[in-house]
Amino acid sequence: MATASNQLVTVFGGSGFVGRHLVRALAKRGYRIRVAVRRPDLAQFLQPIGNVGQIHAVQSNLRYPQSLSRAVDGADAVVNLVGILAEEGRQTFESVQAEGARAVAEAAAAAGVTRFVQMSAIGADAESDSVYARTKAAGEAAALAAIPTAVITRPSIVFGPEDSFFNRFATLARVSPVMPLVGGGETRFQPVFVGDVAEAIALAIDGSARAGAVYELGGPEIRTFRDLIAFVLTVTGRKRMMVPLPFGVARIQARVLEAVKYASFGLLPEEFLLTRDQVNLLAHDNVVSDTAIAEGRTLAGLGIHPESIGAIVPAYLARFRRMGQFDRTPA
Repeated sequence: MATASNQLVTVFGGSGFVGRHLVRALAKRGYRIRVAVRRPDLAQFLQPIGNVGQIHAVQSNLRYPQSLSRAVDGADAVVNLVGILAEEGRQTFESVQAEGARAVAEAAAAAGVTRFVQMSAIGADAESDSVYARTKAAGEAAALAAIPTAVITRPSIVFGPEDSFFNRFATLARVSPVMPLVGGGETRFQPVFVGDVAEAIALAIDGSARAGAVYELGGPEIRTFRDLIAFVLTVTGRKRMMVPLPFGVARIQARVLEAVKYASFGLLPEEFLLTRDQVNLLAHDNVVSDTAIAEGRTLAGLGIHPESIGAIVPAYLARFRRMGQFDRTPA
C-alpha cells in the first residue's frame, strides 16, 4: 500500500509565497517533495523544513518542455502554483498563466500523473475584461483538458507574512498622505490565510478533494476594499485620508503609472504601481460563490476552519508602526 513517505510530489513555484507553506504542509505529511523553480539556488531555504533529503529543488522553466518533463519524471502528484500579479518583459499573463499551465499539465499527463492541482484565483473567467482573469480561466481549462481528474483551487486575496496585499498597503501608508480607494472602495473581498490555502492543496494531494472539481477558497469574513484599508491603518497606527477614486479616473491614473514604469525602466516601486488590468479586476467582487458553498467546494467542505485576518495580520504588520513591535498603538 502506498504511503506518503514513498510518494513524490513535484511543486512548480514551490519557493514562492504559497509554495513555501505548501512544502511545509506536504513535508509534515511525510511526502518527498521536488521543488521545480527557475533558480534552485534561491530555494535552498526550504530544505530545513523537512528531513534530510526530503525536499529537493530542481531547475525548471515553463518555456522549456524538456525541463518540465524532467521535473515531473517519477512524480506521483504534481502541483502548479506559478502565477504573476503584473506583466513584465517575457513574463506575460498569457505565457505564464495560460500557456505555462497548459505545458505543466501536459507534461504531467505524459508522465502518467492523475493527481494534479492547479492554483487559480476567484474571478477566473474566460469572458472577463481582465487579462489576468481570462488567463487564469485558460489555465484551468488546459489543466482539466490534459488531466480530467485535476483539482482547481481558486483563492481570494491570500494573506500571510510575505503577502503582497496587506504589506503593500502598509508600505504605502508609511509614505503617502492619502490612500486611494479604486471604485470608491466598495469591491468585496474574502481574504484567506496562506496556511489554509496550503492545507487545502495538501488535502487535494491526499485525495480528500473531489476529482475534477473547482474549489473556491475564502476566509471567514467578507470585507470591502475600504474596510481592509481602514484595517491596515488601524493596525499600523497611521492616520491617512482615504480618497475615493472613480473607475474612470483610476484607469487614467493606471495608464500614466504604466508609462512611468516603462520610462523608468521598471524602477517605479510596486507599492505605487496600478495597472489598468488591476482596475478591471477591482470592478468585480472577489468572494466565494453561493454555488460553491452549496456544493461544498470550499474550505469548510474540506474540513478546514479558516483563520481570520484579525488573528494573523497584526503580528506581521507590527513592523510598520512608528516604533515597530514596541509601539503601544492598539491593534
